Amino acid sequence: MLDLDAWREIAQIIRRNKLRTSLTAAGVFWGMFMLLLMQGFGTGMENGVQRSMGDNVSNSVYLWSRSTSLPYKGRRPGRSVSMRNADVDALTAELPDIAYLAPRLQLGGFRSGTTIKRGEKVGSFQVMGDAPAYVHVQPMSLVEGRFVNPIDMAQRRKVVVIGQQIYEELFDVAKPAVGQRLTVQGIDFLVVGRFKAKVSGDDGDRIESVLHIPFSTFQRAFNSGDRVGWVAMTAQDGASGEALEADAKRILSERHAVHPDDKLAFGSYNAQEEYQRMQNLFGGMRVLVWFVGAMTLLSGVVGVSNVMLISVAERTREIGVRRAIGASRAEIVWMILREALVLTSVAGYAGLLAGVLATEGLGLLVGDSSDVLSEPSVDIGAALAAAGLLVVAGTLSGLLPAWRAANIHPVEALRAE
Repeated sequence: MLDLDAWREIAQIIRRNKLRTSLTAAGVFWGMFMLLLMQGFGTGMENGVQRSMGDNVSNSVYLWSRSTSLPYKGRRPGRSVSMRNADVDALTAELPDIAYLAPRLQLGGFRSGTTIKRGEKVGSFQVMGDAPAYVHVQPMSLVEGRFVNPIDMAQRRKVVVIGQQIYEELFDVAKPAVGQRLTVQGIDFLVVGRFKAKVSGDDGDRIESVLHIPFSTFQRAFNSGDRVGWVAMTAQDGASGEALEADAKRILSERHAVHPDDKLAFGSYNAQEEYQRMQNLFGGMRVLVWFVGAMTLLSGVVGVSNVMLISVAERTREIGVRRAIGASRAEIVWMILREALVLTSVAGYAGLLAGVLATEGLGLLVGDSSDVLSEPSVDIGAALAAAGLLVVAGTLSGLLPAWRAANIHPVEALRAE
């Protein structure tokens, strides 16, 4: 590698075939550039989705009651099932893998708003009845004050925790919200906390447009009796959210005389399943990115190999002279491999550098402004893997031409035109 004559010879060959060398190098450059750029895009998309999900608990389960679809124990299908406070106590006592359980209620229908007043200002927001454990199911950043606590529940205090969107619409943003009052359906509530969502985009806006009232206060203030709208649960570390969901449905089915095979009596949403699907999706994307990038780089390698075969054919007499004056096959092989490695390495590392710079530039341009693409980047592991792939590619591109050159018979080579 330190033979200056060898490097001068390679430089002379490149100068003699500028156009052919440039076009061949362009193929390797483009393959490496696209590999790094696609890897950066994949990382950015994964970061964007993770950012939009925030710190949502991946093993959380939401469970609600509906109507039966199968007859059971003399009861006809179509019977409405309604969860009660006793069901919450039963789930807490009989589910060993449960970490947190939060019963919930809502004024109005799904995602419907309720008129909220503060002085002369009026807005429509979601009003939820929640237990202290809900903060562990839907993580939030408390800007001031606190969330609902056990004392609020026990004393049925008329307190409320508001989201940032409500604060900006109904309150003077120059003053703290804690200590002020607002009215929900004619009932005054004291603000004890304000929060921001840990997720972004539409989901973040929706979460920040919610008022949280102590669950027990909600039941009494809005005449809900002991009804439970739905429950939010999280499994303990290492426990399966899917198993928690199945066990909870089994317990509720037994308590409400629901057929064990009735799949419609209780609805559910399992965040762990969604999280796993997302992980599988991005895992597949990573494999696809490397496959497509490797194939693109391989096409450039094939171009290098073809050019080296042409070079060997053009230098047949030269190779014959080298063999005639004592050059070994290994020296001939190394001569061709060296040319292939130089051509592949220079073009490939230029593509690697351009790919890294383009990805980092895109990251600076996008920043945190997009929920789809967030902080695209190329990590050191990917760069090292690409460099290793480049060395392998350069070696492969020169093997066939080198083998052909090494097997040229000196006498036949000297006779070649």
